[in-house]
Amino acid sequence: MAQIIPFFSPAARQSRACAQETLIAGFATHRRSQEDVFWLKENAELLNILECTGADVAADALQPLQQFYDGAARHISFFRQYYRFILSICLDLEDLGLPGQTGVQLAGWVSNQGLAQAELSDLQRAEARRLLARRGIDLIDDGLDDRLRGFISNPQTFAIPNKKAAYELTHIVFYLSEYGRRDPGLPEAALTSLEFAGLVAFLDQNADLLAEICIALRFAGQQPPAAWEAWLDRQVSAYMLAKGEFYGHQDAYHEYFVVNWLMLTSGRPAFRQAVPMGGVHVSAQQGGSILRSLSEAVFDAGMARNSWSAVKARAEAVLSEEEHGLLTAAERSCARFAGFFEGFARAGSAGAA
Repeated sequence: MAQIIPFFSPAARQSRACAQETLIAGFATHRRSQEDVFWLKENAELLNILECTGADVAADALQPLQQFYDGAARHISFFRQYYRFILSICLDLEDLGLPGQTGVQLAGWVSNQGLAQAELSDLQRAEARRLLARRGIDLIDDGLDDRLRGFISNPQTFAIPNKKAAYELTHIVFYLSEYGRRDPGLPEAALTSLEFAGLVAFLDQNADLLAEICIALRFAGQQPPAAWEAWLDRQVSAYMLAKGEFYGHQDAYHEYFVVNWLMLTSGRPAFRQAVPMGGVHVSAQQGGSILRSLSEAVFDAGMARNSWSAVKARAEAVLSEEEHGLLTAAERSCARFAGFFEGFARAGSAGAA
């Protein structure tokens, strides 16, 4: 029988330090093997959040990753297609307090091998550039920042459901801002893109994506809409961790990570529940997305779909009271909703002269 520990339960009185130590040990040794790319991804994400939020991690808490750190040179040489994960883990371990110089050695090797130059996407090159810069190596790529800002400065791209584009948007802001350490220099259009992507995520009740968007807005010096962060604050109280119930299948670990990351970034209590030992399975409360119903109402409106009032009447006719409340909350959450809807409705016709 799974041991379920909800937030704020009487049994959940566990210090932040103890929770961090248990999380690190659980993800390092109890969920996957080190040869699994998902092990690399999970541990890189956890350590990155701890490092960029300035977590005070005890030296003993990092010991479960000592063996990986000691063998990282061999690991990156063979699994060089995952060099960004491996390098990131080593850099974060060192910056969190693990003694060693492996990070600078691996960064030099990555640079000499030209691995960053072999990347096919600007997003991946931007990540590689940031990683190398952490150990004093400059990756020259003329025009990279301009191309990144150009991509995220087209709000209409982000007014329609496209998770891949939306996650690329947030990560571009993460890299340009060095995870909140500097002004990313976003043009106004890019800030609009973040709001549009956030509205899609809010309507979809996608806590994972919405948390990343709120973090990106904060890194850009903006205050996310209060309704978005209030909903995410409620979501963080609903996660459930099942002890010993992880069997390699997909779970809500990433959402759990990024929503708690937002809590830390916004000064709210984070990692509020006790973390059981072992390979935990993370479950999240499923939100009630209205994207499908809203999209159908827009499509059925035909040429009248550029009118929000016309589409709103159609949508309200098929939405439940709870779903209508979500639509109203989204409409009131930010001043750019009308501009968002114009893009979401995709008014006009590809066949028009």
